[in-house]
Amino acid sequence: MSHLKNQNFFELQFKPDLRISESVLLLDTTLREGEQTPNVFFKLEDKIKIAQLLDEFGVHMIEAGCPSVSKGVKVAVKSIAEQGLKAEVLAHVRANEQDINEAIDCDVDRVAIFLATSDIHLEYKLKKTREQVLDMIETSVRHAFNHGLKVRFTPEDATRSDPHFLIQACRIAYEAGADRVSIADTVGMLTPSGMQGFVKFMQRHLGNSVGIDVHCHNDLGLAAANALAGLEAGANCVHATVNGLGERTGITGLEEISVALSVVYGLDLGFKLDMLPKIAQFVERASGVVVGQQAVVVGDYAFSHKAGVHSAGVLANPKTYEIFSPELVGRRRQILVDRYAGKKAVEEKLKELGITVNDDQLSKIVKKIKEVADTKRNFYEEDILEIAEEVLQVSFRGISPSKVMGLISAKVDSSYYTSYIVRRMSALPLDRVYETSGEYEIVAIAQAESVPELNDLLEKIRAIEGVAHTNTKVILKQFETMNSNHSHTQFV
Repeated sequence: MSHLKNQNFFELQFKPDLRISESVLLLDTTLREGEQTPNVFFKLEDKIKIAQLLDEFGVHMIEAGCPSVSKGVKVAVKSIAEQGLKAEVLAHVRANEQDINEAIDCDVDRVAIFLATSDIHLEYKLKKTREQVLDMIETSVRHAFNHGLKVRFTPEDATRSDPHFLIQACRIAYEAGADRVSIADTVGMLTPSGMQGFVKFMQRHLGNSVGIDVHCHNDLGLAAANALAGLEAGANCVHATVNGLGERTGITGLEEISVALSVVYGLDLGFKLDMLPKIAQFVERASGVVVGQQAVVVGDYAFSHKAGVHSAGVLANPKTYEIFSPELVGRRRQILVDRYAGKKAVEEKLKELGITVNDDQLSKIVKKIKEVADTKRNFYEEDILEIAEEVLQVSFRGISPSKVMGLISAKVDSSYYTSYIVRRMSALPLDRVYETSGEYEIVAIAQAESVPELNDLLEKIRAIEGVAHTNTKVILKQFETMNSNHSHTQFV
């Protein structure tokens, strides 16, 4: 087993075949596919800000929207095209001259012309023959190309299309002026091996002169895996959205795909990965779709360690339980303390609170923590302080919390049920949420790493439909009081 001592053993034996091109492109379609998420509506100023953030991050293409959808969408697409971004700006259009003319008015760099090629779409949605569809593809692509636009052709529902007809449609698009074809796994039906075979099939019949995109939906939770498989097979552009937004269950997430390309495949594509939390938070606020606490890279728990063996390992060497450093993506790790915590984790947390203990005292504190934590779901710093006071028989009154703590009161609009707002707030990273009497119907306790982070959390609460007004108090210090052997926290 001596060969296991070689730290490159994993790379030598198990690392993926590095066939992903160093010139791979990343297209973000948050402003188009992302806005197709149920109940999502981006204001113009938010769309421009998202485009600017994505451009600063380093995406190569930004799909700004479908100008024909509405006047507001067209204004947004044109406004983004006028920002002077480094990224190529695209308009998503149907295969007709009117849509393409709308895109021409917006002065975009490229149009993405889409038209379904699967028999089920032709029969039930388009109600057209294959010959009619081929004519629409040829006419629309040529019209866009003749007006100086770069063209990508997207055969919608490609993965359920007849292979021979699909190739025929893509060849006609190429001959009319399209330089890219997007494989749209519209219903998210493929597996990674299926995607690899699909891309190789397309390349074999289209040749290297046509760039291939992969647009993977997440209906089976395989969007990121399928996207990487497609890139490994030879596709050279991947589509993504911030926070994985999109129709139904969304598509490949910007966070997971950009970090995977960097960490797993070792590609330096110039992405500013430490911007990911900032981008995710902005889109979360603008979209109203809350990021899951266990979401990849940007979720609250992405770099949290709870089990004793995990915490001890990470404290000894972060690589034991982290494939990459949280700092790479602008995050920090968290060592959680509750009944699963071991001595190393508790000792580390006590040090953060400015408390030094010997081994015997530490063992007693750990034992007491496990006893108390057995009876409650959430365990807080004030709980640890109280236990340390009891074991050490000293007072730590007046110790400031290591995190920024706030009391947030929310007033509910009279047309909304308080319970509805509570449920929405409970999805946010708040410690506790209460329904109360008085002027403010809801009170929440929040902890954050910094005042800006607390403010971001407050903005998410304010963005909840039905929250009429908020009032926030920042906790400066916390004090423990003892009364008849029962303790409670007094905030001042």
